[in-house]
Amino acid sequence: MGSEVQQRFFEAEDFSNFRARLDEETALLKTVFDLQAFSRRGDVAGFELEAWLIDEQGQPQAENEKFLEKLASPLVVPELARFNIELNGSPCALTGKVFSRLHDELSATWQRCVETAQEMGCNLLTIGTCPTAEPELFVDDNMSGMLRYKSLNDRVMALRDGQQLKIDIDGDDALSLRHHDVMLEAAATSFQIHLQCRPEWAVRDFNASLIASAPLVAAGANSPFLFGKTLWDESRIPLFEQSVDVGSHNKPRVTFGSDYVHQSLFEIFEENRTEHLILLPMVQDDPPNKFSHLRFQNGTMWRWVRPLLGFDFDGQVHLRIEQRVPSAGPTLKDSIANAAFYYGMVRGFAMQDKPPEVSINFHDARENFYTAARYGLNAQVVKHSDAPRREINMSAWILEDLLPMARLGLADFDIPVEEIEEYLGIVSARVENGQNGAAWQRRWKTLNQGSMQDMVRTYRQLQDSNQPVHTWPV
Repeated sequence: MGSEVQQRFFEAEDFSNFRARLDEETALLKTVFDLQAFSRRGDVAGFELEAWLIDEQGQPQAENEKFLEKLASPLVVPELARFNIELNGSPCALTGKVFSRLHDELSATWQRCVETAQEMGCNLLTIGTCPTAEPELFVDDNMSGMLRYKSLNDRVMALRDGQQLKIDIDGDDALSLRHHDVMLEAAATSFQIHLQCRPEWAVRDFNASLIASAPLVAAGANSPFLFGKTLWDESRIPLFEQSVDVGSHNKPRVTFGSDYVHQSLFEIFEENRTEHLILLPMVQDDPPNKFSHLRFQNGTMWRWVRPLLGFDFDGQVHLRIEQRVPSAGPTLKDSIANAAFYYGMVRGFAMQDKPPEVSINFHDARENFYTAARYGLNAQVVKHSDAPRREINMSAWILEDLLPMARLGLADFDIPVEEIEEYLGIVSARVENGQNGAAWQRRWKTLNQGSMQDMVRTYRQLQDSNQPVHTWPV
């Protein structure tokens, strides 16, 4: 869905042509899976970090077109709203001092972005939901100029027969509002982690990614405030699911899924073809082995854990997993630490004698995820589904089981001990202190008499220090 479309409106013939190409490419992909003809290169890391442009008062600033033109970097691209941007990382082998390399590249890109923003009289903020944003900001005039966003909005609203989107979230407070377009999606910004898989590990990596979603979202929660309400620790999760709801008569486009993968990741691409409507029938001239229509359809499915097809430098098709649950921020170092935790958990789960999905059934993995998104490190989750069923506090699960397992997983990638301890140590200290981004925001609001603008300004100053959030004073 990162590709631009060439037209805003489509005819019935476009849908028929797109459907024919999607069917052809899905059949070809089945052959690739059957033959295991994917690239053997795997264990490759990557990321996307979404950020906000804000003014000196901490308010979102709709200037991304001017900003991107001035910056002129292929690693930084627009997002749905004109006050959001996305920073991309280069693929990096998961070995050696990989997290230092990722952090160094992200820091260099970020510094260029900060300098460009300051030349324009604004700043950058990396946070899940911006506490100063108000619903009135999310209007058509603030939608990025790319046609794909406008066409997507047209299609979603058409499927809803013009009915407004409903946002209903119960938390410490209750949020209930109605909105006339998909722009509220832009209120949620994330840190998306990519893992290029070895074909033989893909099923285990994917299912492990689903199970890892709950501890990952809890450890990195950073969006407790939305439109003046105190909601979930990770309010992004219900907000995003509801902001692109295509109606109760259609299957949701933003979802944790309905089951584990059993035989291969092809099951999800086939589900995309058979069970989900085509949103944007952008017909392209590429040959079937480029999978352009299959990838475009997949790009309009925002699963929290999403399989992707890509291509190596030599043209070989590869499999990737996109882990979409982590919130943006609070700092670059926190984000890379979250990535280290994710990769370590996935490999650690894969190294176990029996697949982790044998111990935790899908229903419990999904409930763990939503419970963790709501309550963060204080969540009570299921550790084992089989009898005797065992529940555990999320912080205890992370400290007692998951971090030790993640250390073993990262060691299996031949990552040096000091590299492992530097980045997993950040996650460990964060959990021990009980202070992720969501906890810091809640504590600051409780202990200070300032406004949301004051909190955002303080947050940005601490963010710019790049000292991990567990060290932040309140």
